[in-house]
Formats: sequence, structure tokens, C-alpha cells
Amino acid sequence: MIVWINGTFSAGKTSTARELTGLIPDSALFDPEVVGGVLKHLLPPKYVAQVTDYQDLAIWRRLVVDGAAAMLAELGGTLVVPMTLLRQEYRDEIFGGLAARRIPVRHIVLTPDETILRERIAHREEPDVPDAETRVRQWAYDRIPAYREALDGWLRADAHAVDNGRLTPRETAEAVVELLRSGGAPPCDIVQTPEPTRETVASGVLLFDDEDRVLLVDPTYKPGWEFPGGVVEAGEAPARAGMREVAEEVGVELGTVPRLLVVDWEPPRHPAFGGLRFLFDGGRLSAERVRDLRLPGAELRGWRFVTEEEAAGLLPRVRFERLRWALRARERGTVLNLEAGAPVG
Repeated sequence: MIVWINGTFSAGKTSTARELTGLIPDSALFDPEVVGGVLKHLLPPKYVAQVTDYQDLAIWRRLVVDGAAAMLAELGGTLVVPMTLLRQEYRDEIFGGLAARRIPVRHIVLTPDETILRERIAHREEPDVPDAETRVRQWAYDRIPAYREALDGWLRADAHAVDNGRLTPRETAEAVVELLRSGGAPPCDIVQTPEPTRETVASGVLLFDDEDRVLLVDPTYKPGWEFPGGVVEAGEAPARAGMREVAEEVGVELGTVPRLLVVDWEPPRHPAFGGLRFLFDGGRLSAERVRDLRLPGAELRGWRFVTEEEAAGLLPRVRFERLRWALRARERGTVLNLEAGAPVG
């Protein structure tokens, strides 16, 4: 398993993680910050200069998952990971990738009072960064608002909080061990979606409210919003797969087979394999059926009806293009053939 120690800069993550490896049998430390440091030397400088934080590099997020999985395969036991994660979509991508490899994650967040946190930052020394202590401290101060926003939003609900404001690193580690021992920090409730080994076929269903807004759902295991739907199983018709997924994901039983709007060929883009993506028109839901919408907690955390304009800010680009053309096909009463989200033929 993985014990992920979250918290902002100077919260005590690394020192706590080091103490934990002495308290948890067969445990080892995996620091994703080292991965970020290596990427600065491996990637072209112009590429690295495009981001202000290496967490914004998709390659970093992939390497964290691959590196953690490789270490566990080699060493077994428990991996202790001290790393700040304040963006929920990055949490979803990384924890979802680990879940796909059947690696449970116990998520802990350290929550010292802000006064104590600022005091720690003020007295922090950076022996390996000459003449940069003022800059590093300011960098830490600047990140406190984002940390508080995440803590007051999704982070406290997702992770198990440990107030270590008055605790030493050893005492903090002992508190974490007690949480793990007592079951107070169970694994994150996240669906284990097997990683594809070849091209896949997937079906999504568009459902609308009485204002003609489309339903989107928020998966826990990958970044970005999505349409209700999923992978077509062997021997299953795409439309029937969409009907099954809609019933499983949001509790809506479609009485008739939905009409096809678009079929989109998604090209392979490492590490994804791509494949065929179908979008069907599931029709309008009455206000009563909207009130009855339900979600499986391990797979989806939320849903909302959105306009096309609002969807553009929630969906990844290719997924939004698929939706945009599906809406045009619905308006025209036709079916469109897409490649990478663009009409062809």
C-alpha cells in the first residue's frame, strides 16, 4: 500500500515520512520531488520553462505513478510518499493510476495552524540553496492561500487530517500509525479501472434537462469531467453498453435504445491506446428523474447539467469537440463520423 502524506510547504511532510519508515515494518520512502528535479535535467529547457510547477507536467504525474508502482513491485511492503497535492484533478489522475494497478492509497494531510506554519517557514533554512532563502520562503508563503482553499474544499473531505502544529515529527508519525492501525485512515474509495492493453470501444450517453443542458459527471479516478458511459464489454452492443453504464452510474433506466449521434476515432497517444468512441442521445429527463439521480461513491463524486459553453471549461479539448459535434448532429437529426473530434467524410 501507499501512505500519502499531504500538506503545504513546511507542514512537516518529509520529516514525518522519514519517521514513518522507522515505525512501519517493511516500508520505504518515495519522494516525487526527486522525480521533478530529474525532469529538469532530462527535458528540453524550453519545455520546462512553459510551467511554473513541475506538477503541471503530465510526464511528472505519469512517472510518479510508474515509479511508485515499480518500487512496490521491487520492494513490497509499504511506500511512504510525502508530496503536496492541492489540485483535485492531479489527485484523481495519480490516485486513479495507482488504483488501476491495484495499489491502495491511504491519504493523510498535515494541518498545522497557519500561525505555526508561517513561523516554520520564517525559520526554515535552505543549506543546499545558497542566497535563496528569502525567495524560497516567499514561494512558501505564496502557496498558503491555495492550500487553505484546497483544505476548506476537497482536501479535508478526501484525506484524514492530522493537526501536527504542536507535535514533533516523531509524534506526528506515531499519530499517523495509530490512524492506520485503528482503521481511522482506510484506503481512498476509488474505483479500480484496469489499464487498457489495446484499443478500446467506449459508449457515452447524453442526457438533457428541461432547459436542454447536458449532464456531465465528475470521475474520482481521472482528471476532467465526462459523459455518463464506459467501455463496451466483449460481445456487447455499443448502445446497450451505454444504457448499462447510465443505469450503473446515475441510476437512470432508459426505456428505449438511444439514437447514435457521433462515432469518433480517438488516435493512440501514449500512454493511452485510443479506439472508437460512441455518443448517443438519451433524451430529456423529467424534473422527477433528475431528483432521483444517484452516484456510485467509488467512481463518481458529482454531476451537473451544463450549457455547451460551460462544458468547454470542464471537458478536455477532444472530449468537448466530441460533445460539440454531437449537439450539432442532434440539432440536424443526423449522425456524424469523427476522427480525433473533427468531422470527416
